[in-house]
Amino acid sequence: MKLKDKVCIITGSASGLGHGIAKRYVEEGAKVVIADLKLDDAKATAAALAKMGPGTAMAVAMDVTSEEQVNAGVAEVVKAWGGVDVLVSNAGIQIVHPVEEFTYAEWKKMLAIHLDGAFLTSKACLPHMYKAGSGSVIFMGSAHSKVASALKAPYVTAKHGLLGLARVIAKEGGKKGVRANVICPGFVRTPLVDKQIPEQAKTLGISEQEVINRVMLGETVDQEFTTIEDVAEVALVFASFPSNALTGQSLVVSHGWFME
Repeated sequence: MKLKDKVCIITGSASGLGHGIAKRYVEEGAKVVIADLKLDDAKATAAALAKMGPGTAMAVAMDVTSEEQVNAGVAEVVKAWGGVDVLVSNAGIQIVHPVEEFTYAEWKKMLAIHLDGAFLTSKACLPHMYKAGSGSVIFMGSAHSKVASALKAPYVTAKHGLLGLARVIAKEGGKKGVRANVICPGFVRTPLVDKQIPEQAKTLGISEQEVINRVMLGETVDQEFTTIEDVAEVALVFASFPSNALTGQSLVVSHGWFME
């Protein structure tokens, strides 16, 4: 098993991509922390995962924009399981508007969840990784970490920023045994993406099917959505990689929508 007894905190993991990563990690023997804004949902997810084996799971309440909640959640994990080996900063939301229609509050909310959340969780976890002499920090970026799309100014800005933060952590953590990476998925059919389809159709004046076929999948090689399982496999590679060879790198998982 690639993650036997490794303590892995995954934010926003009561559902969606985070849940898929947690499931894959448990299959590889990890001790997974379901860190989510909705504690009841997190507890239900953790209970279900703990029955799967061979790993196990626990739940903590975590608003990633609250330094107090992040620090308390990480402290709870360390008290229970002794440390932190892997952080997957995955929590995120989506709001779509043209730039001039975004309120400043919406802009700040998007950056707080995606970018401040990555900073705060990293800041809380890194001392424990440094103490152990090993660790993996993984940010959930996007193909929008590399390219831009209309209607997504704060999302694109935040996802670009994650690349810079990961590279700094890679530089600072290298001699301390800590790696940092960014996963950059294309469109994954989660509730986050489903919510965008009617919103974009209305804003762009096209049908929902056109949003799917043209906006979301038009540049892929096979007109296929990226799957949660695709992303989870990449998260496993980064979490279990045995050396610093890949640190600071990002990997696009998009069915060829964006290539580099």
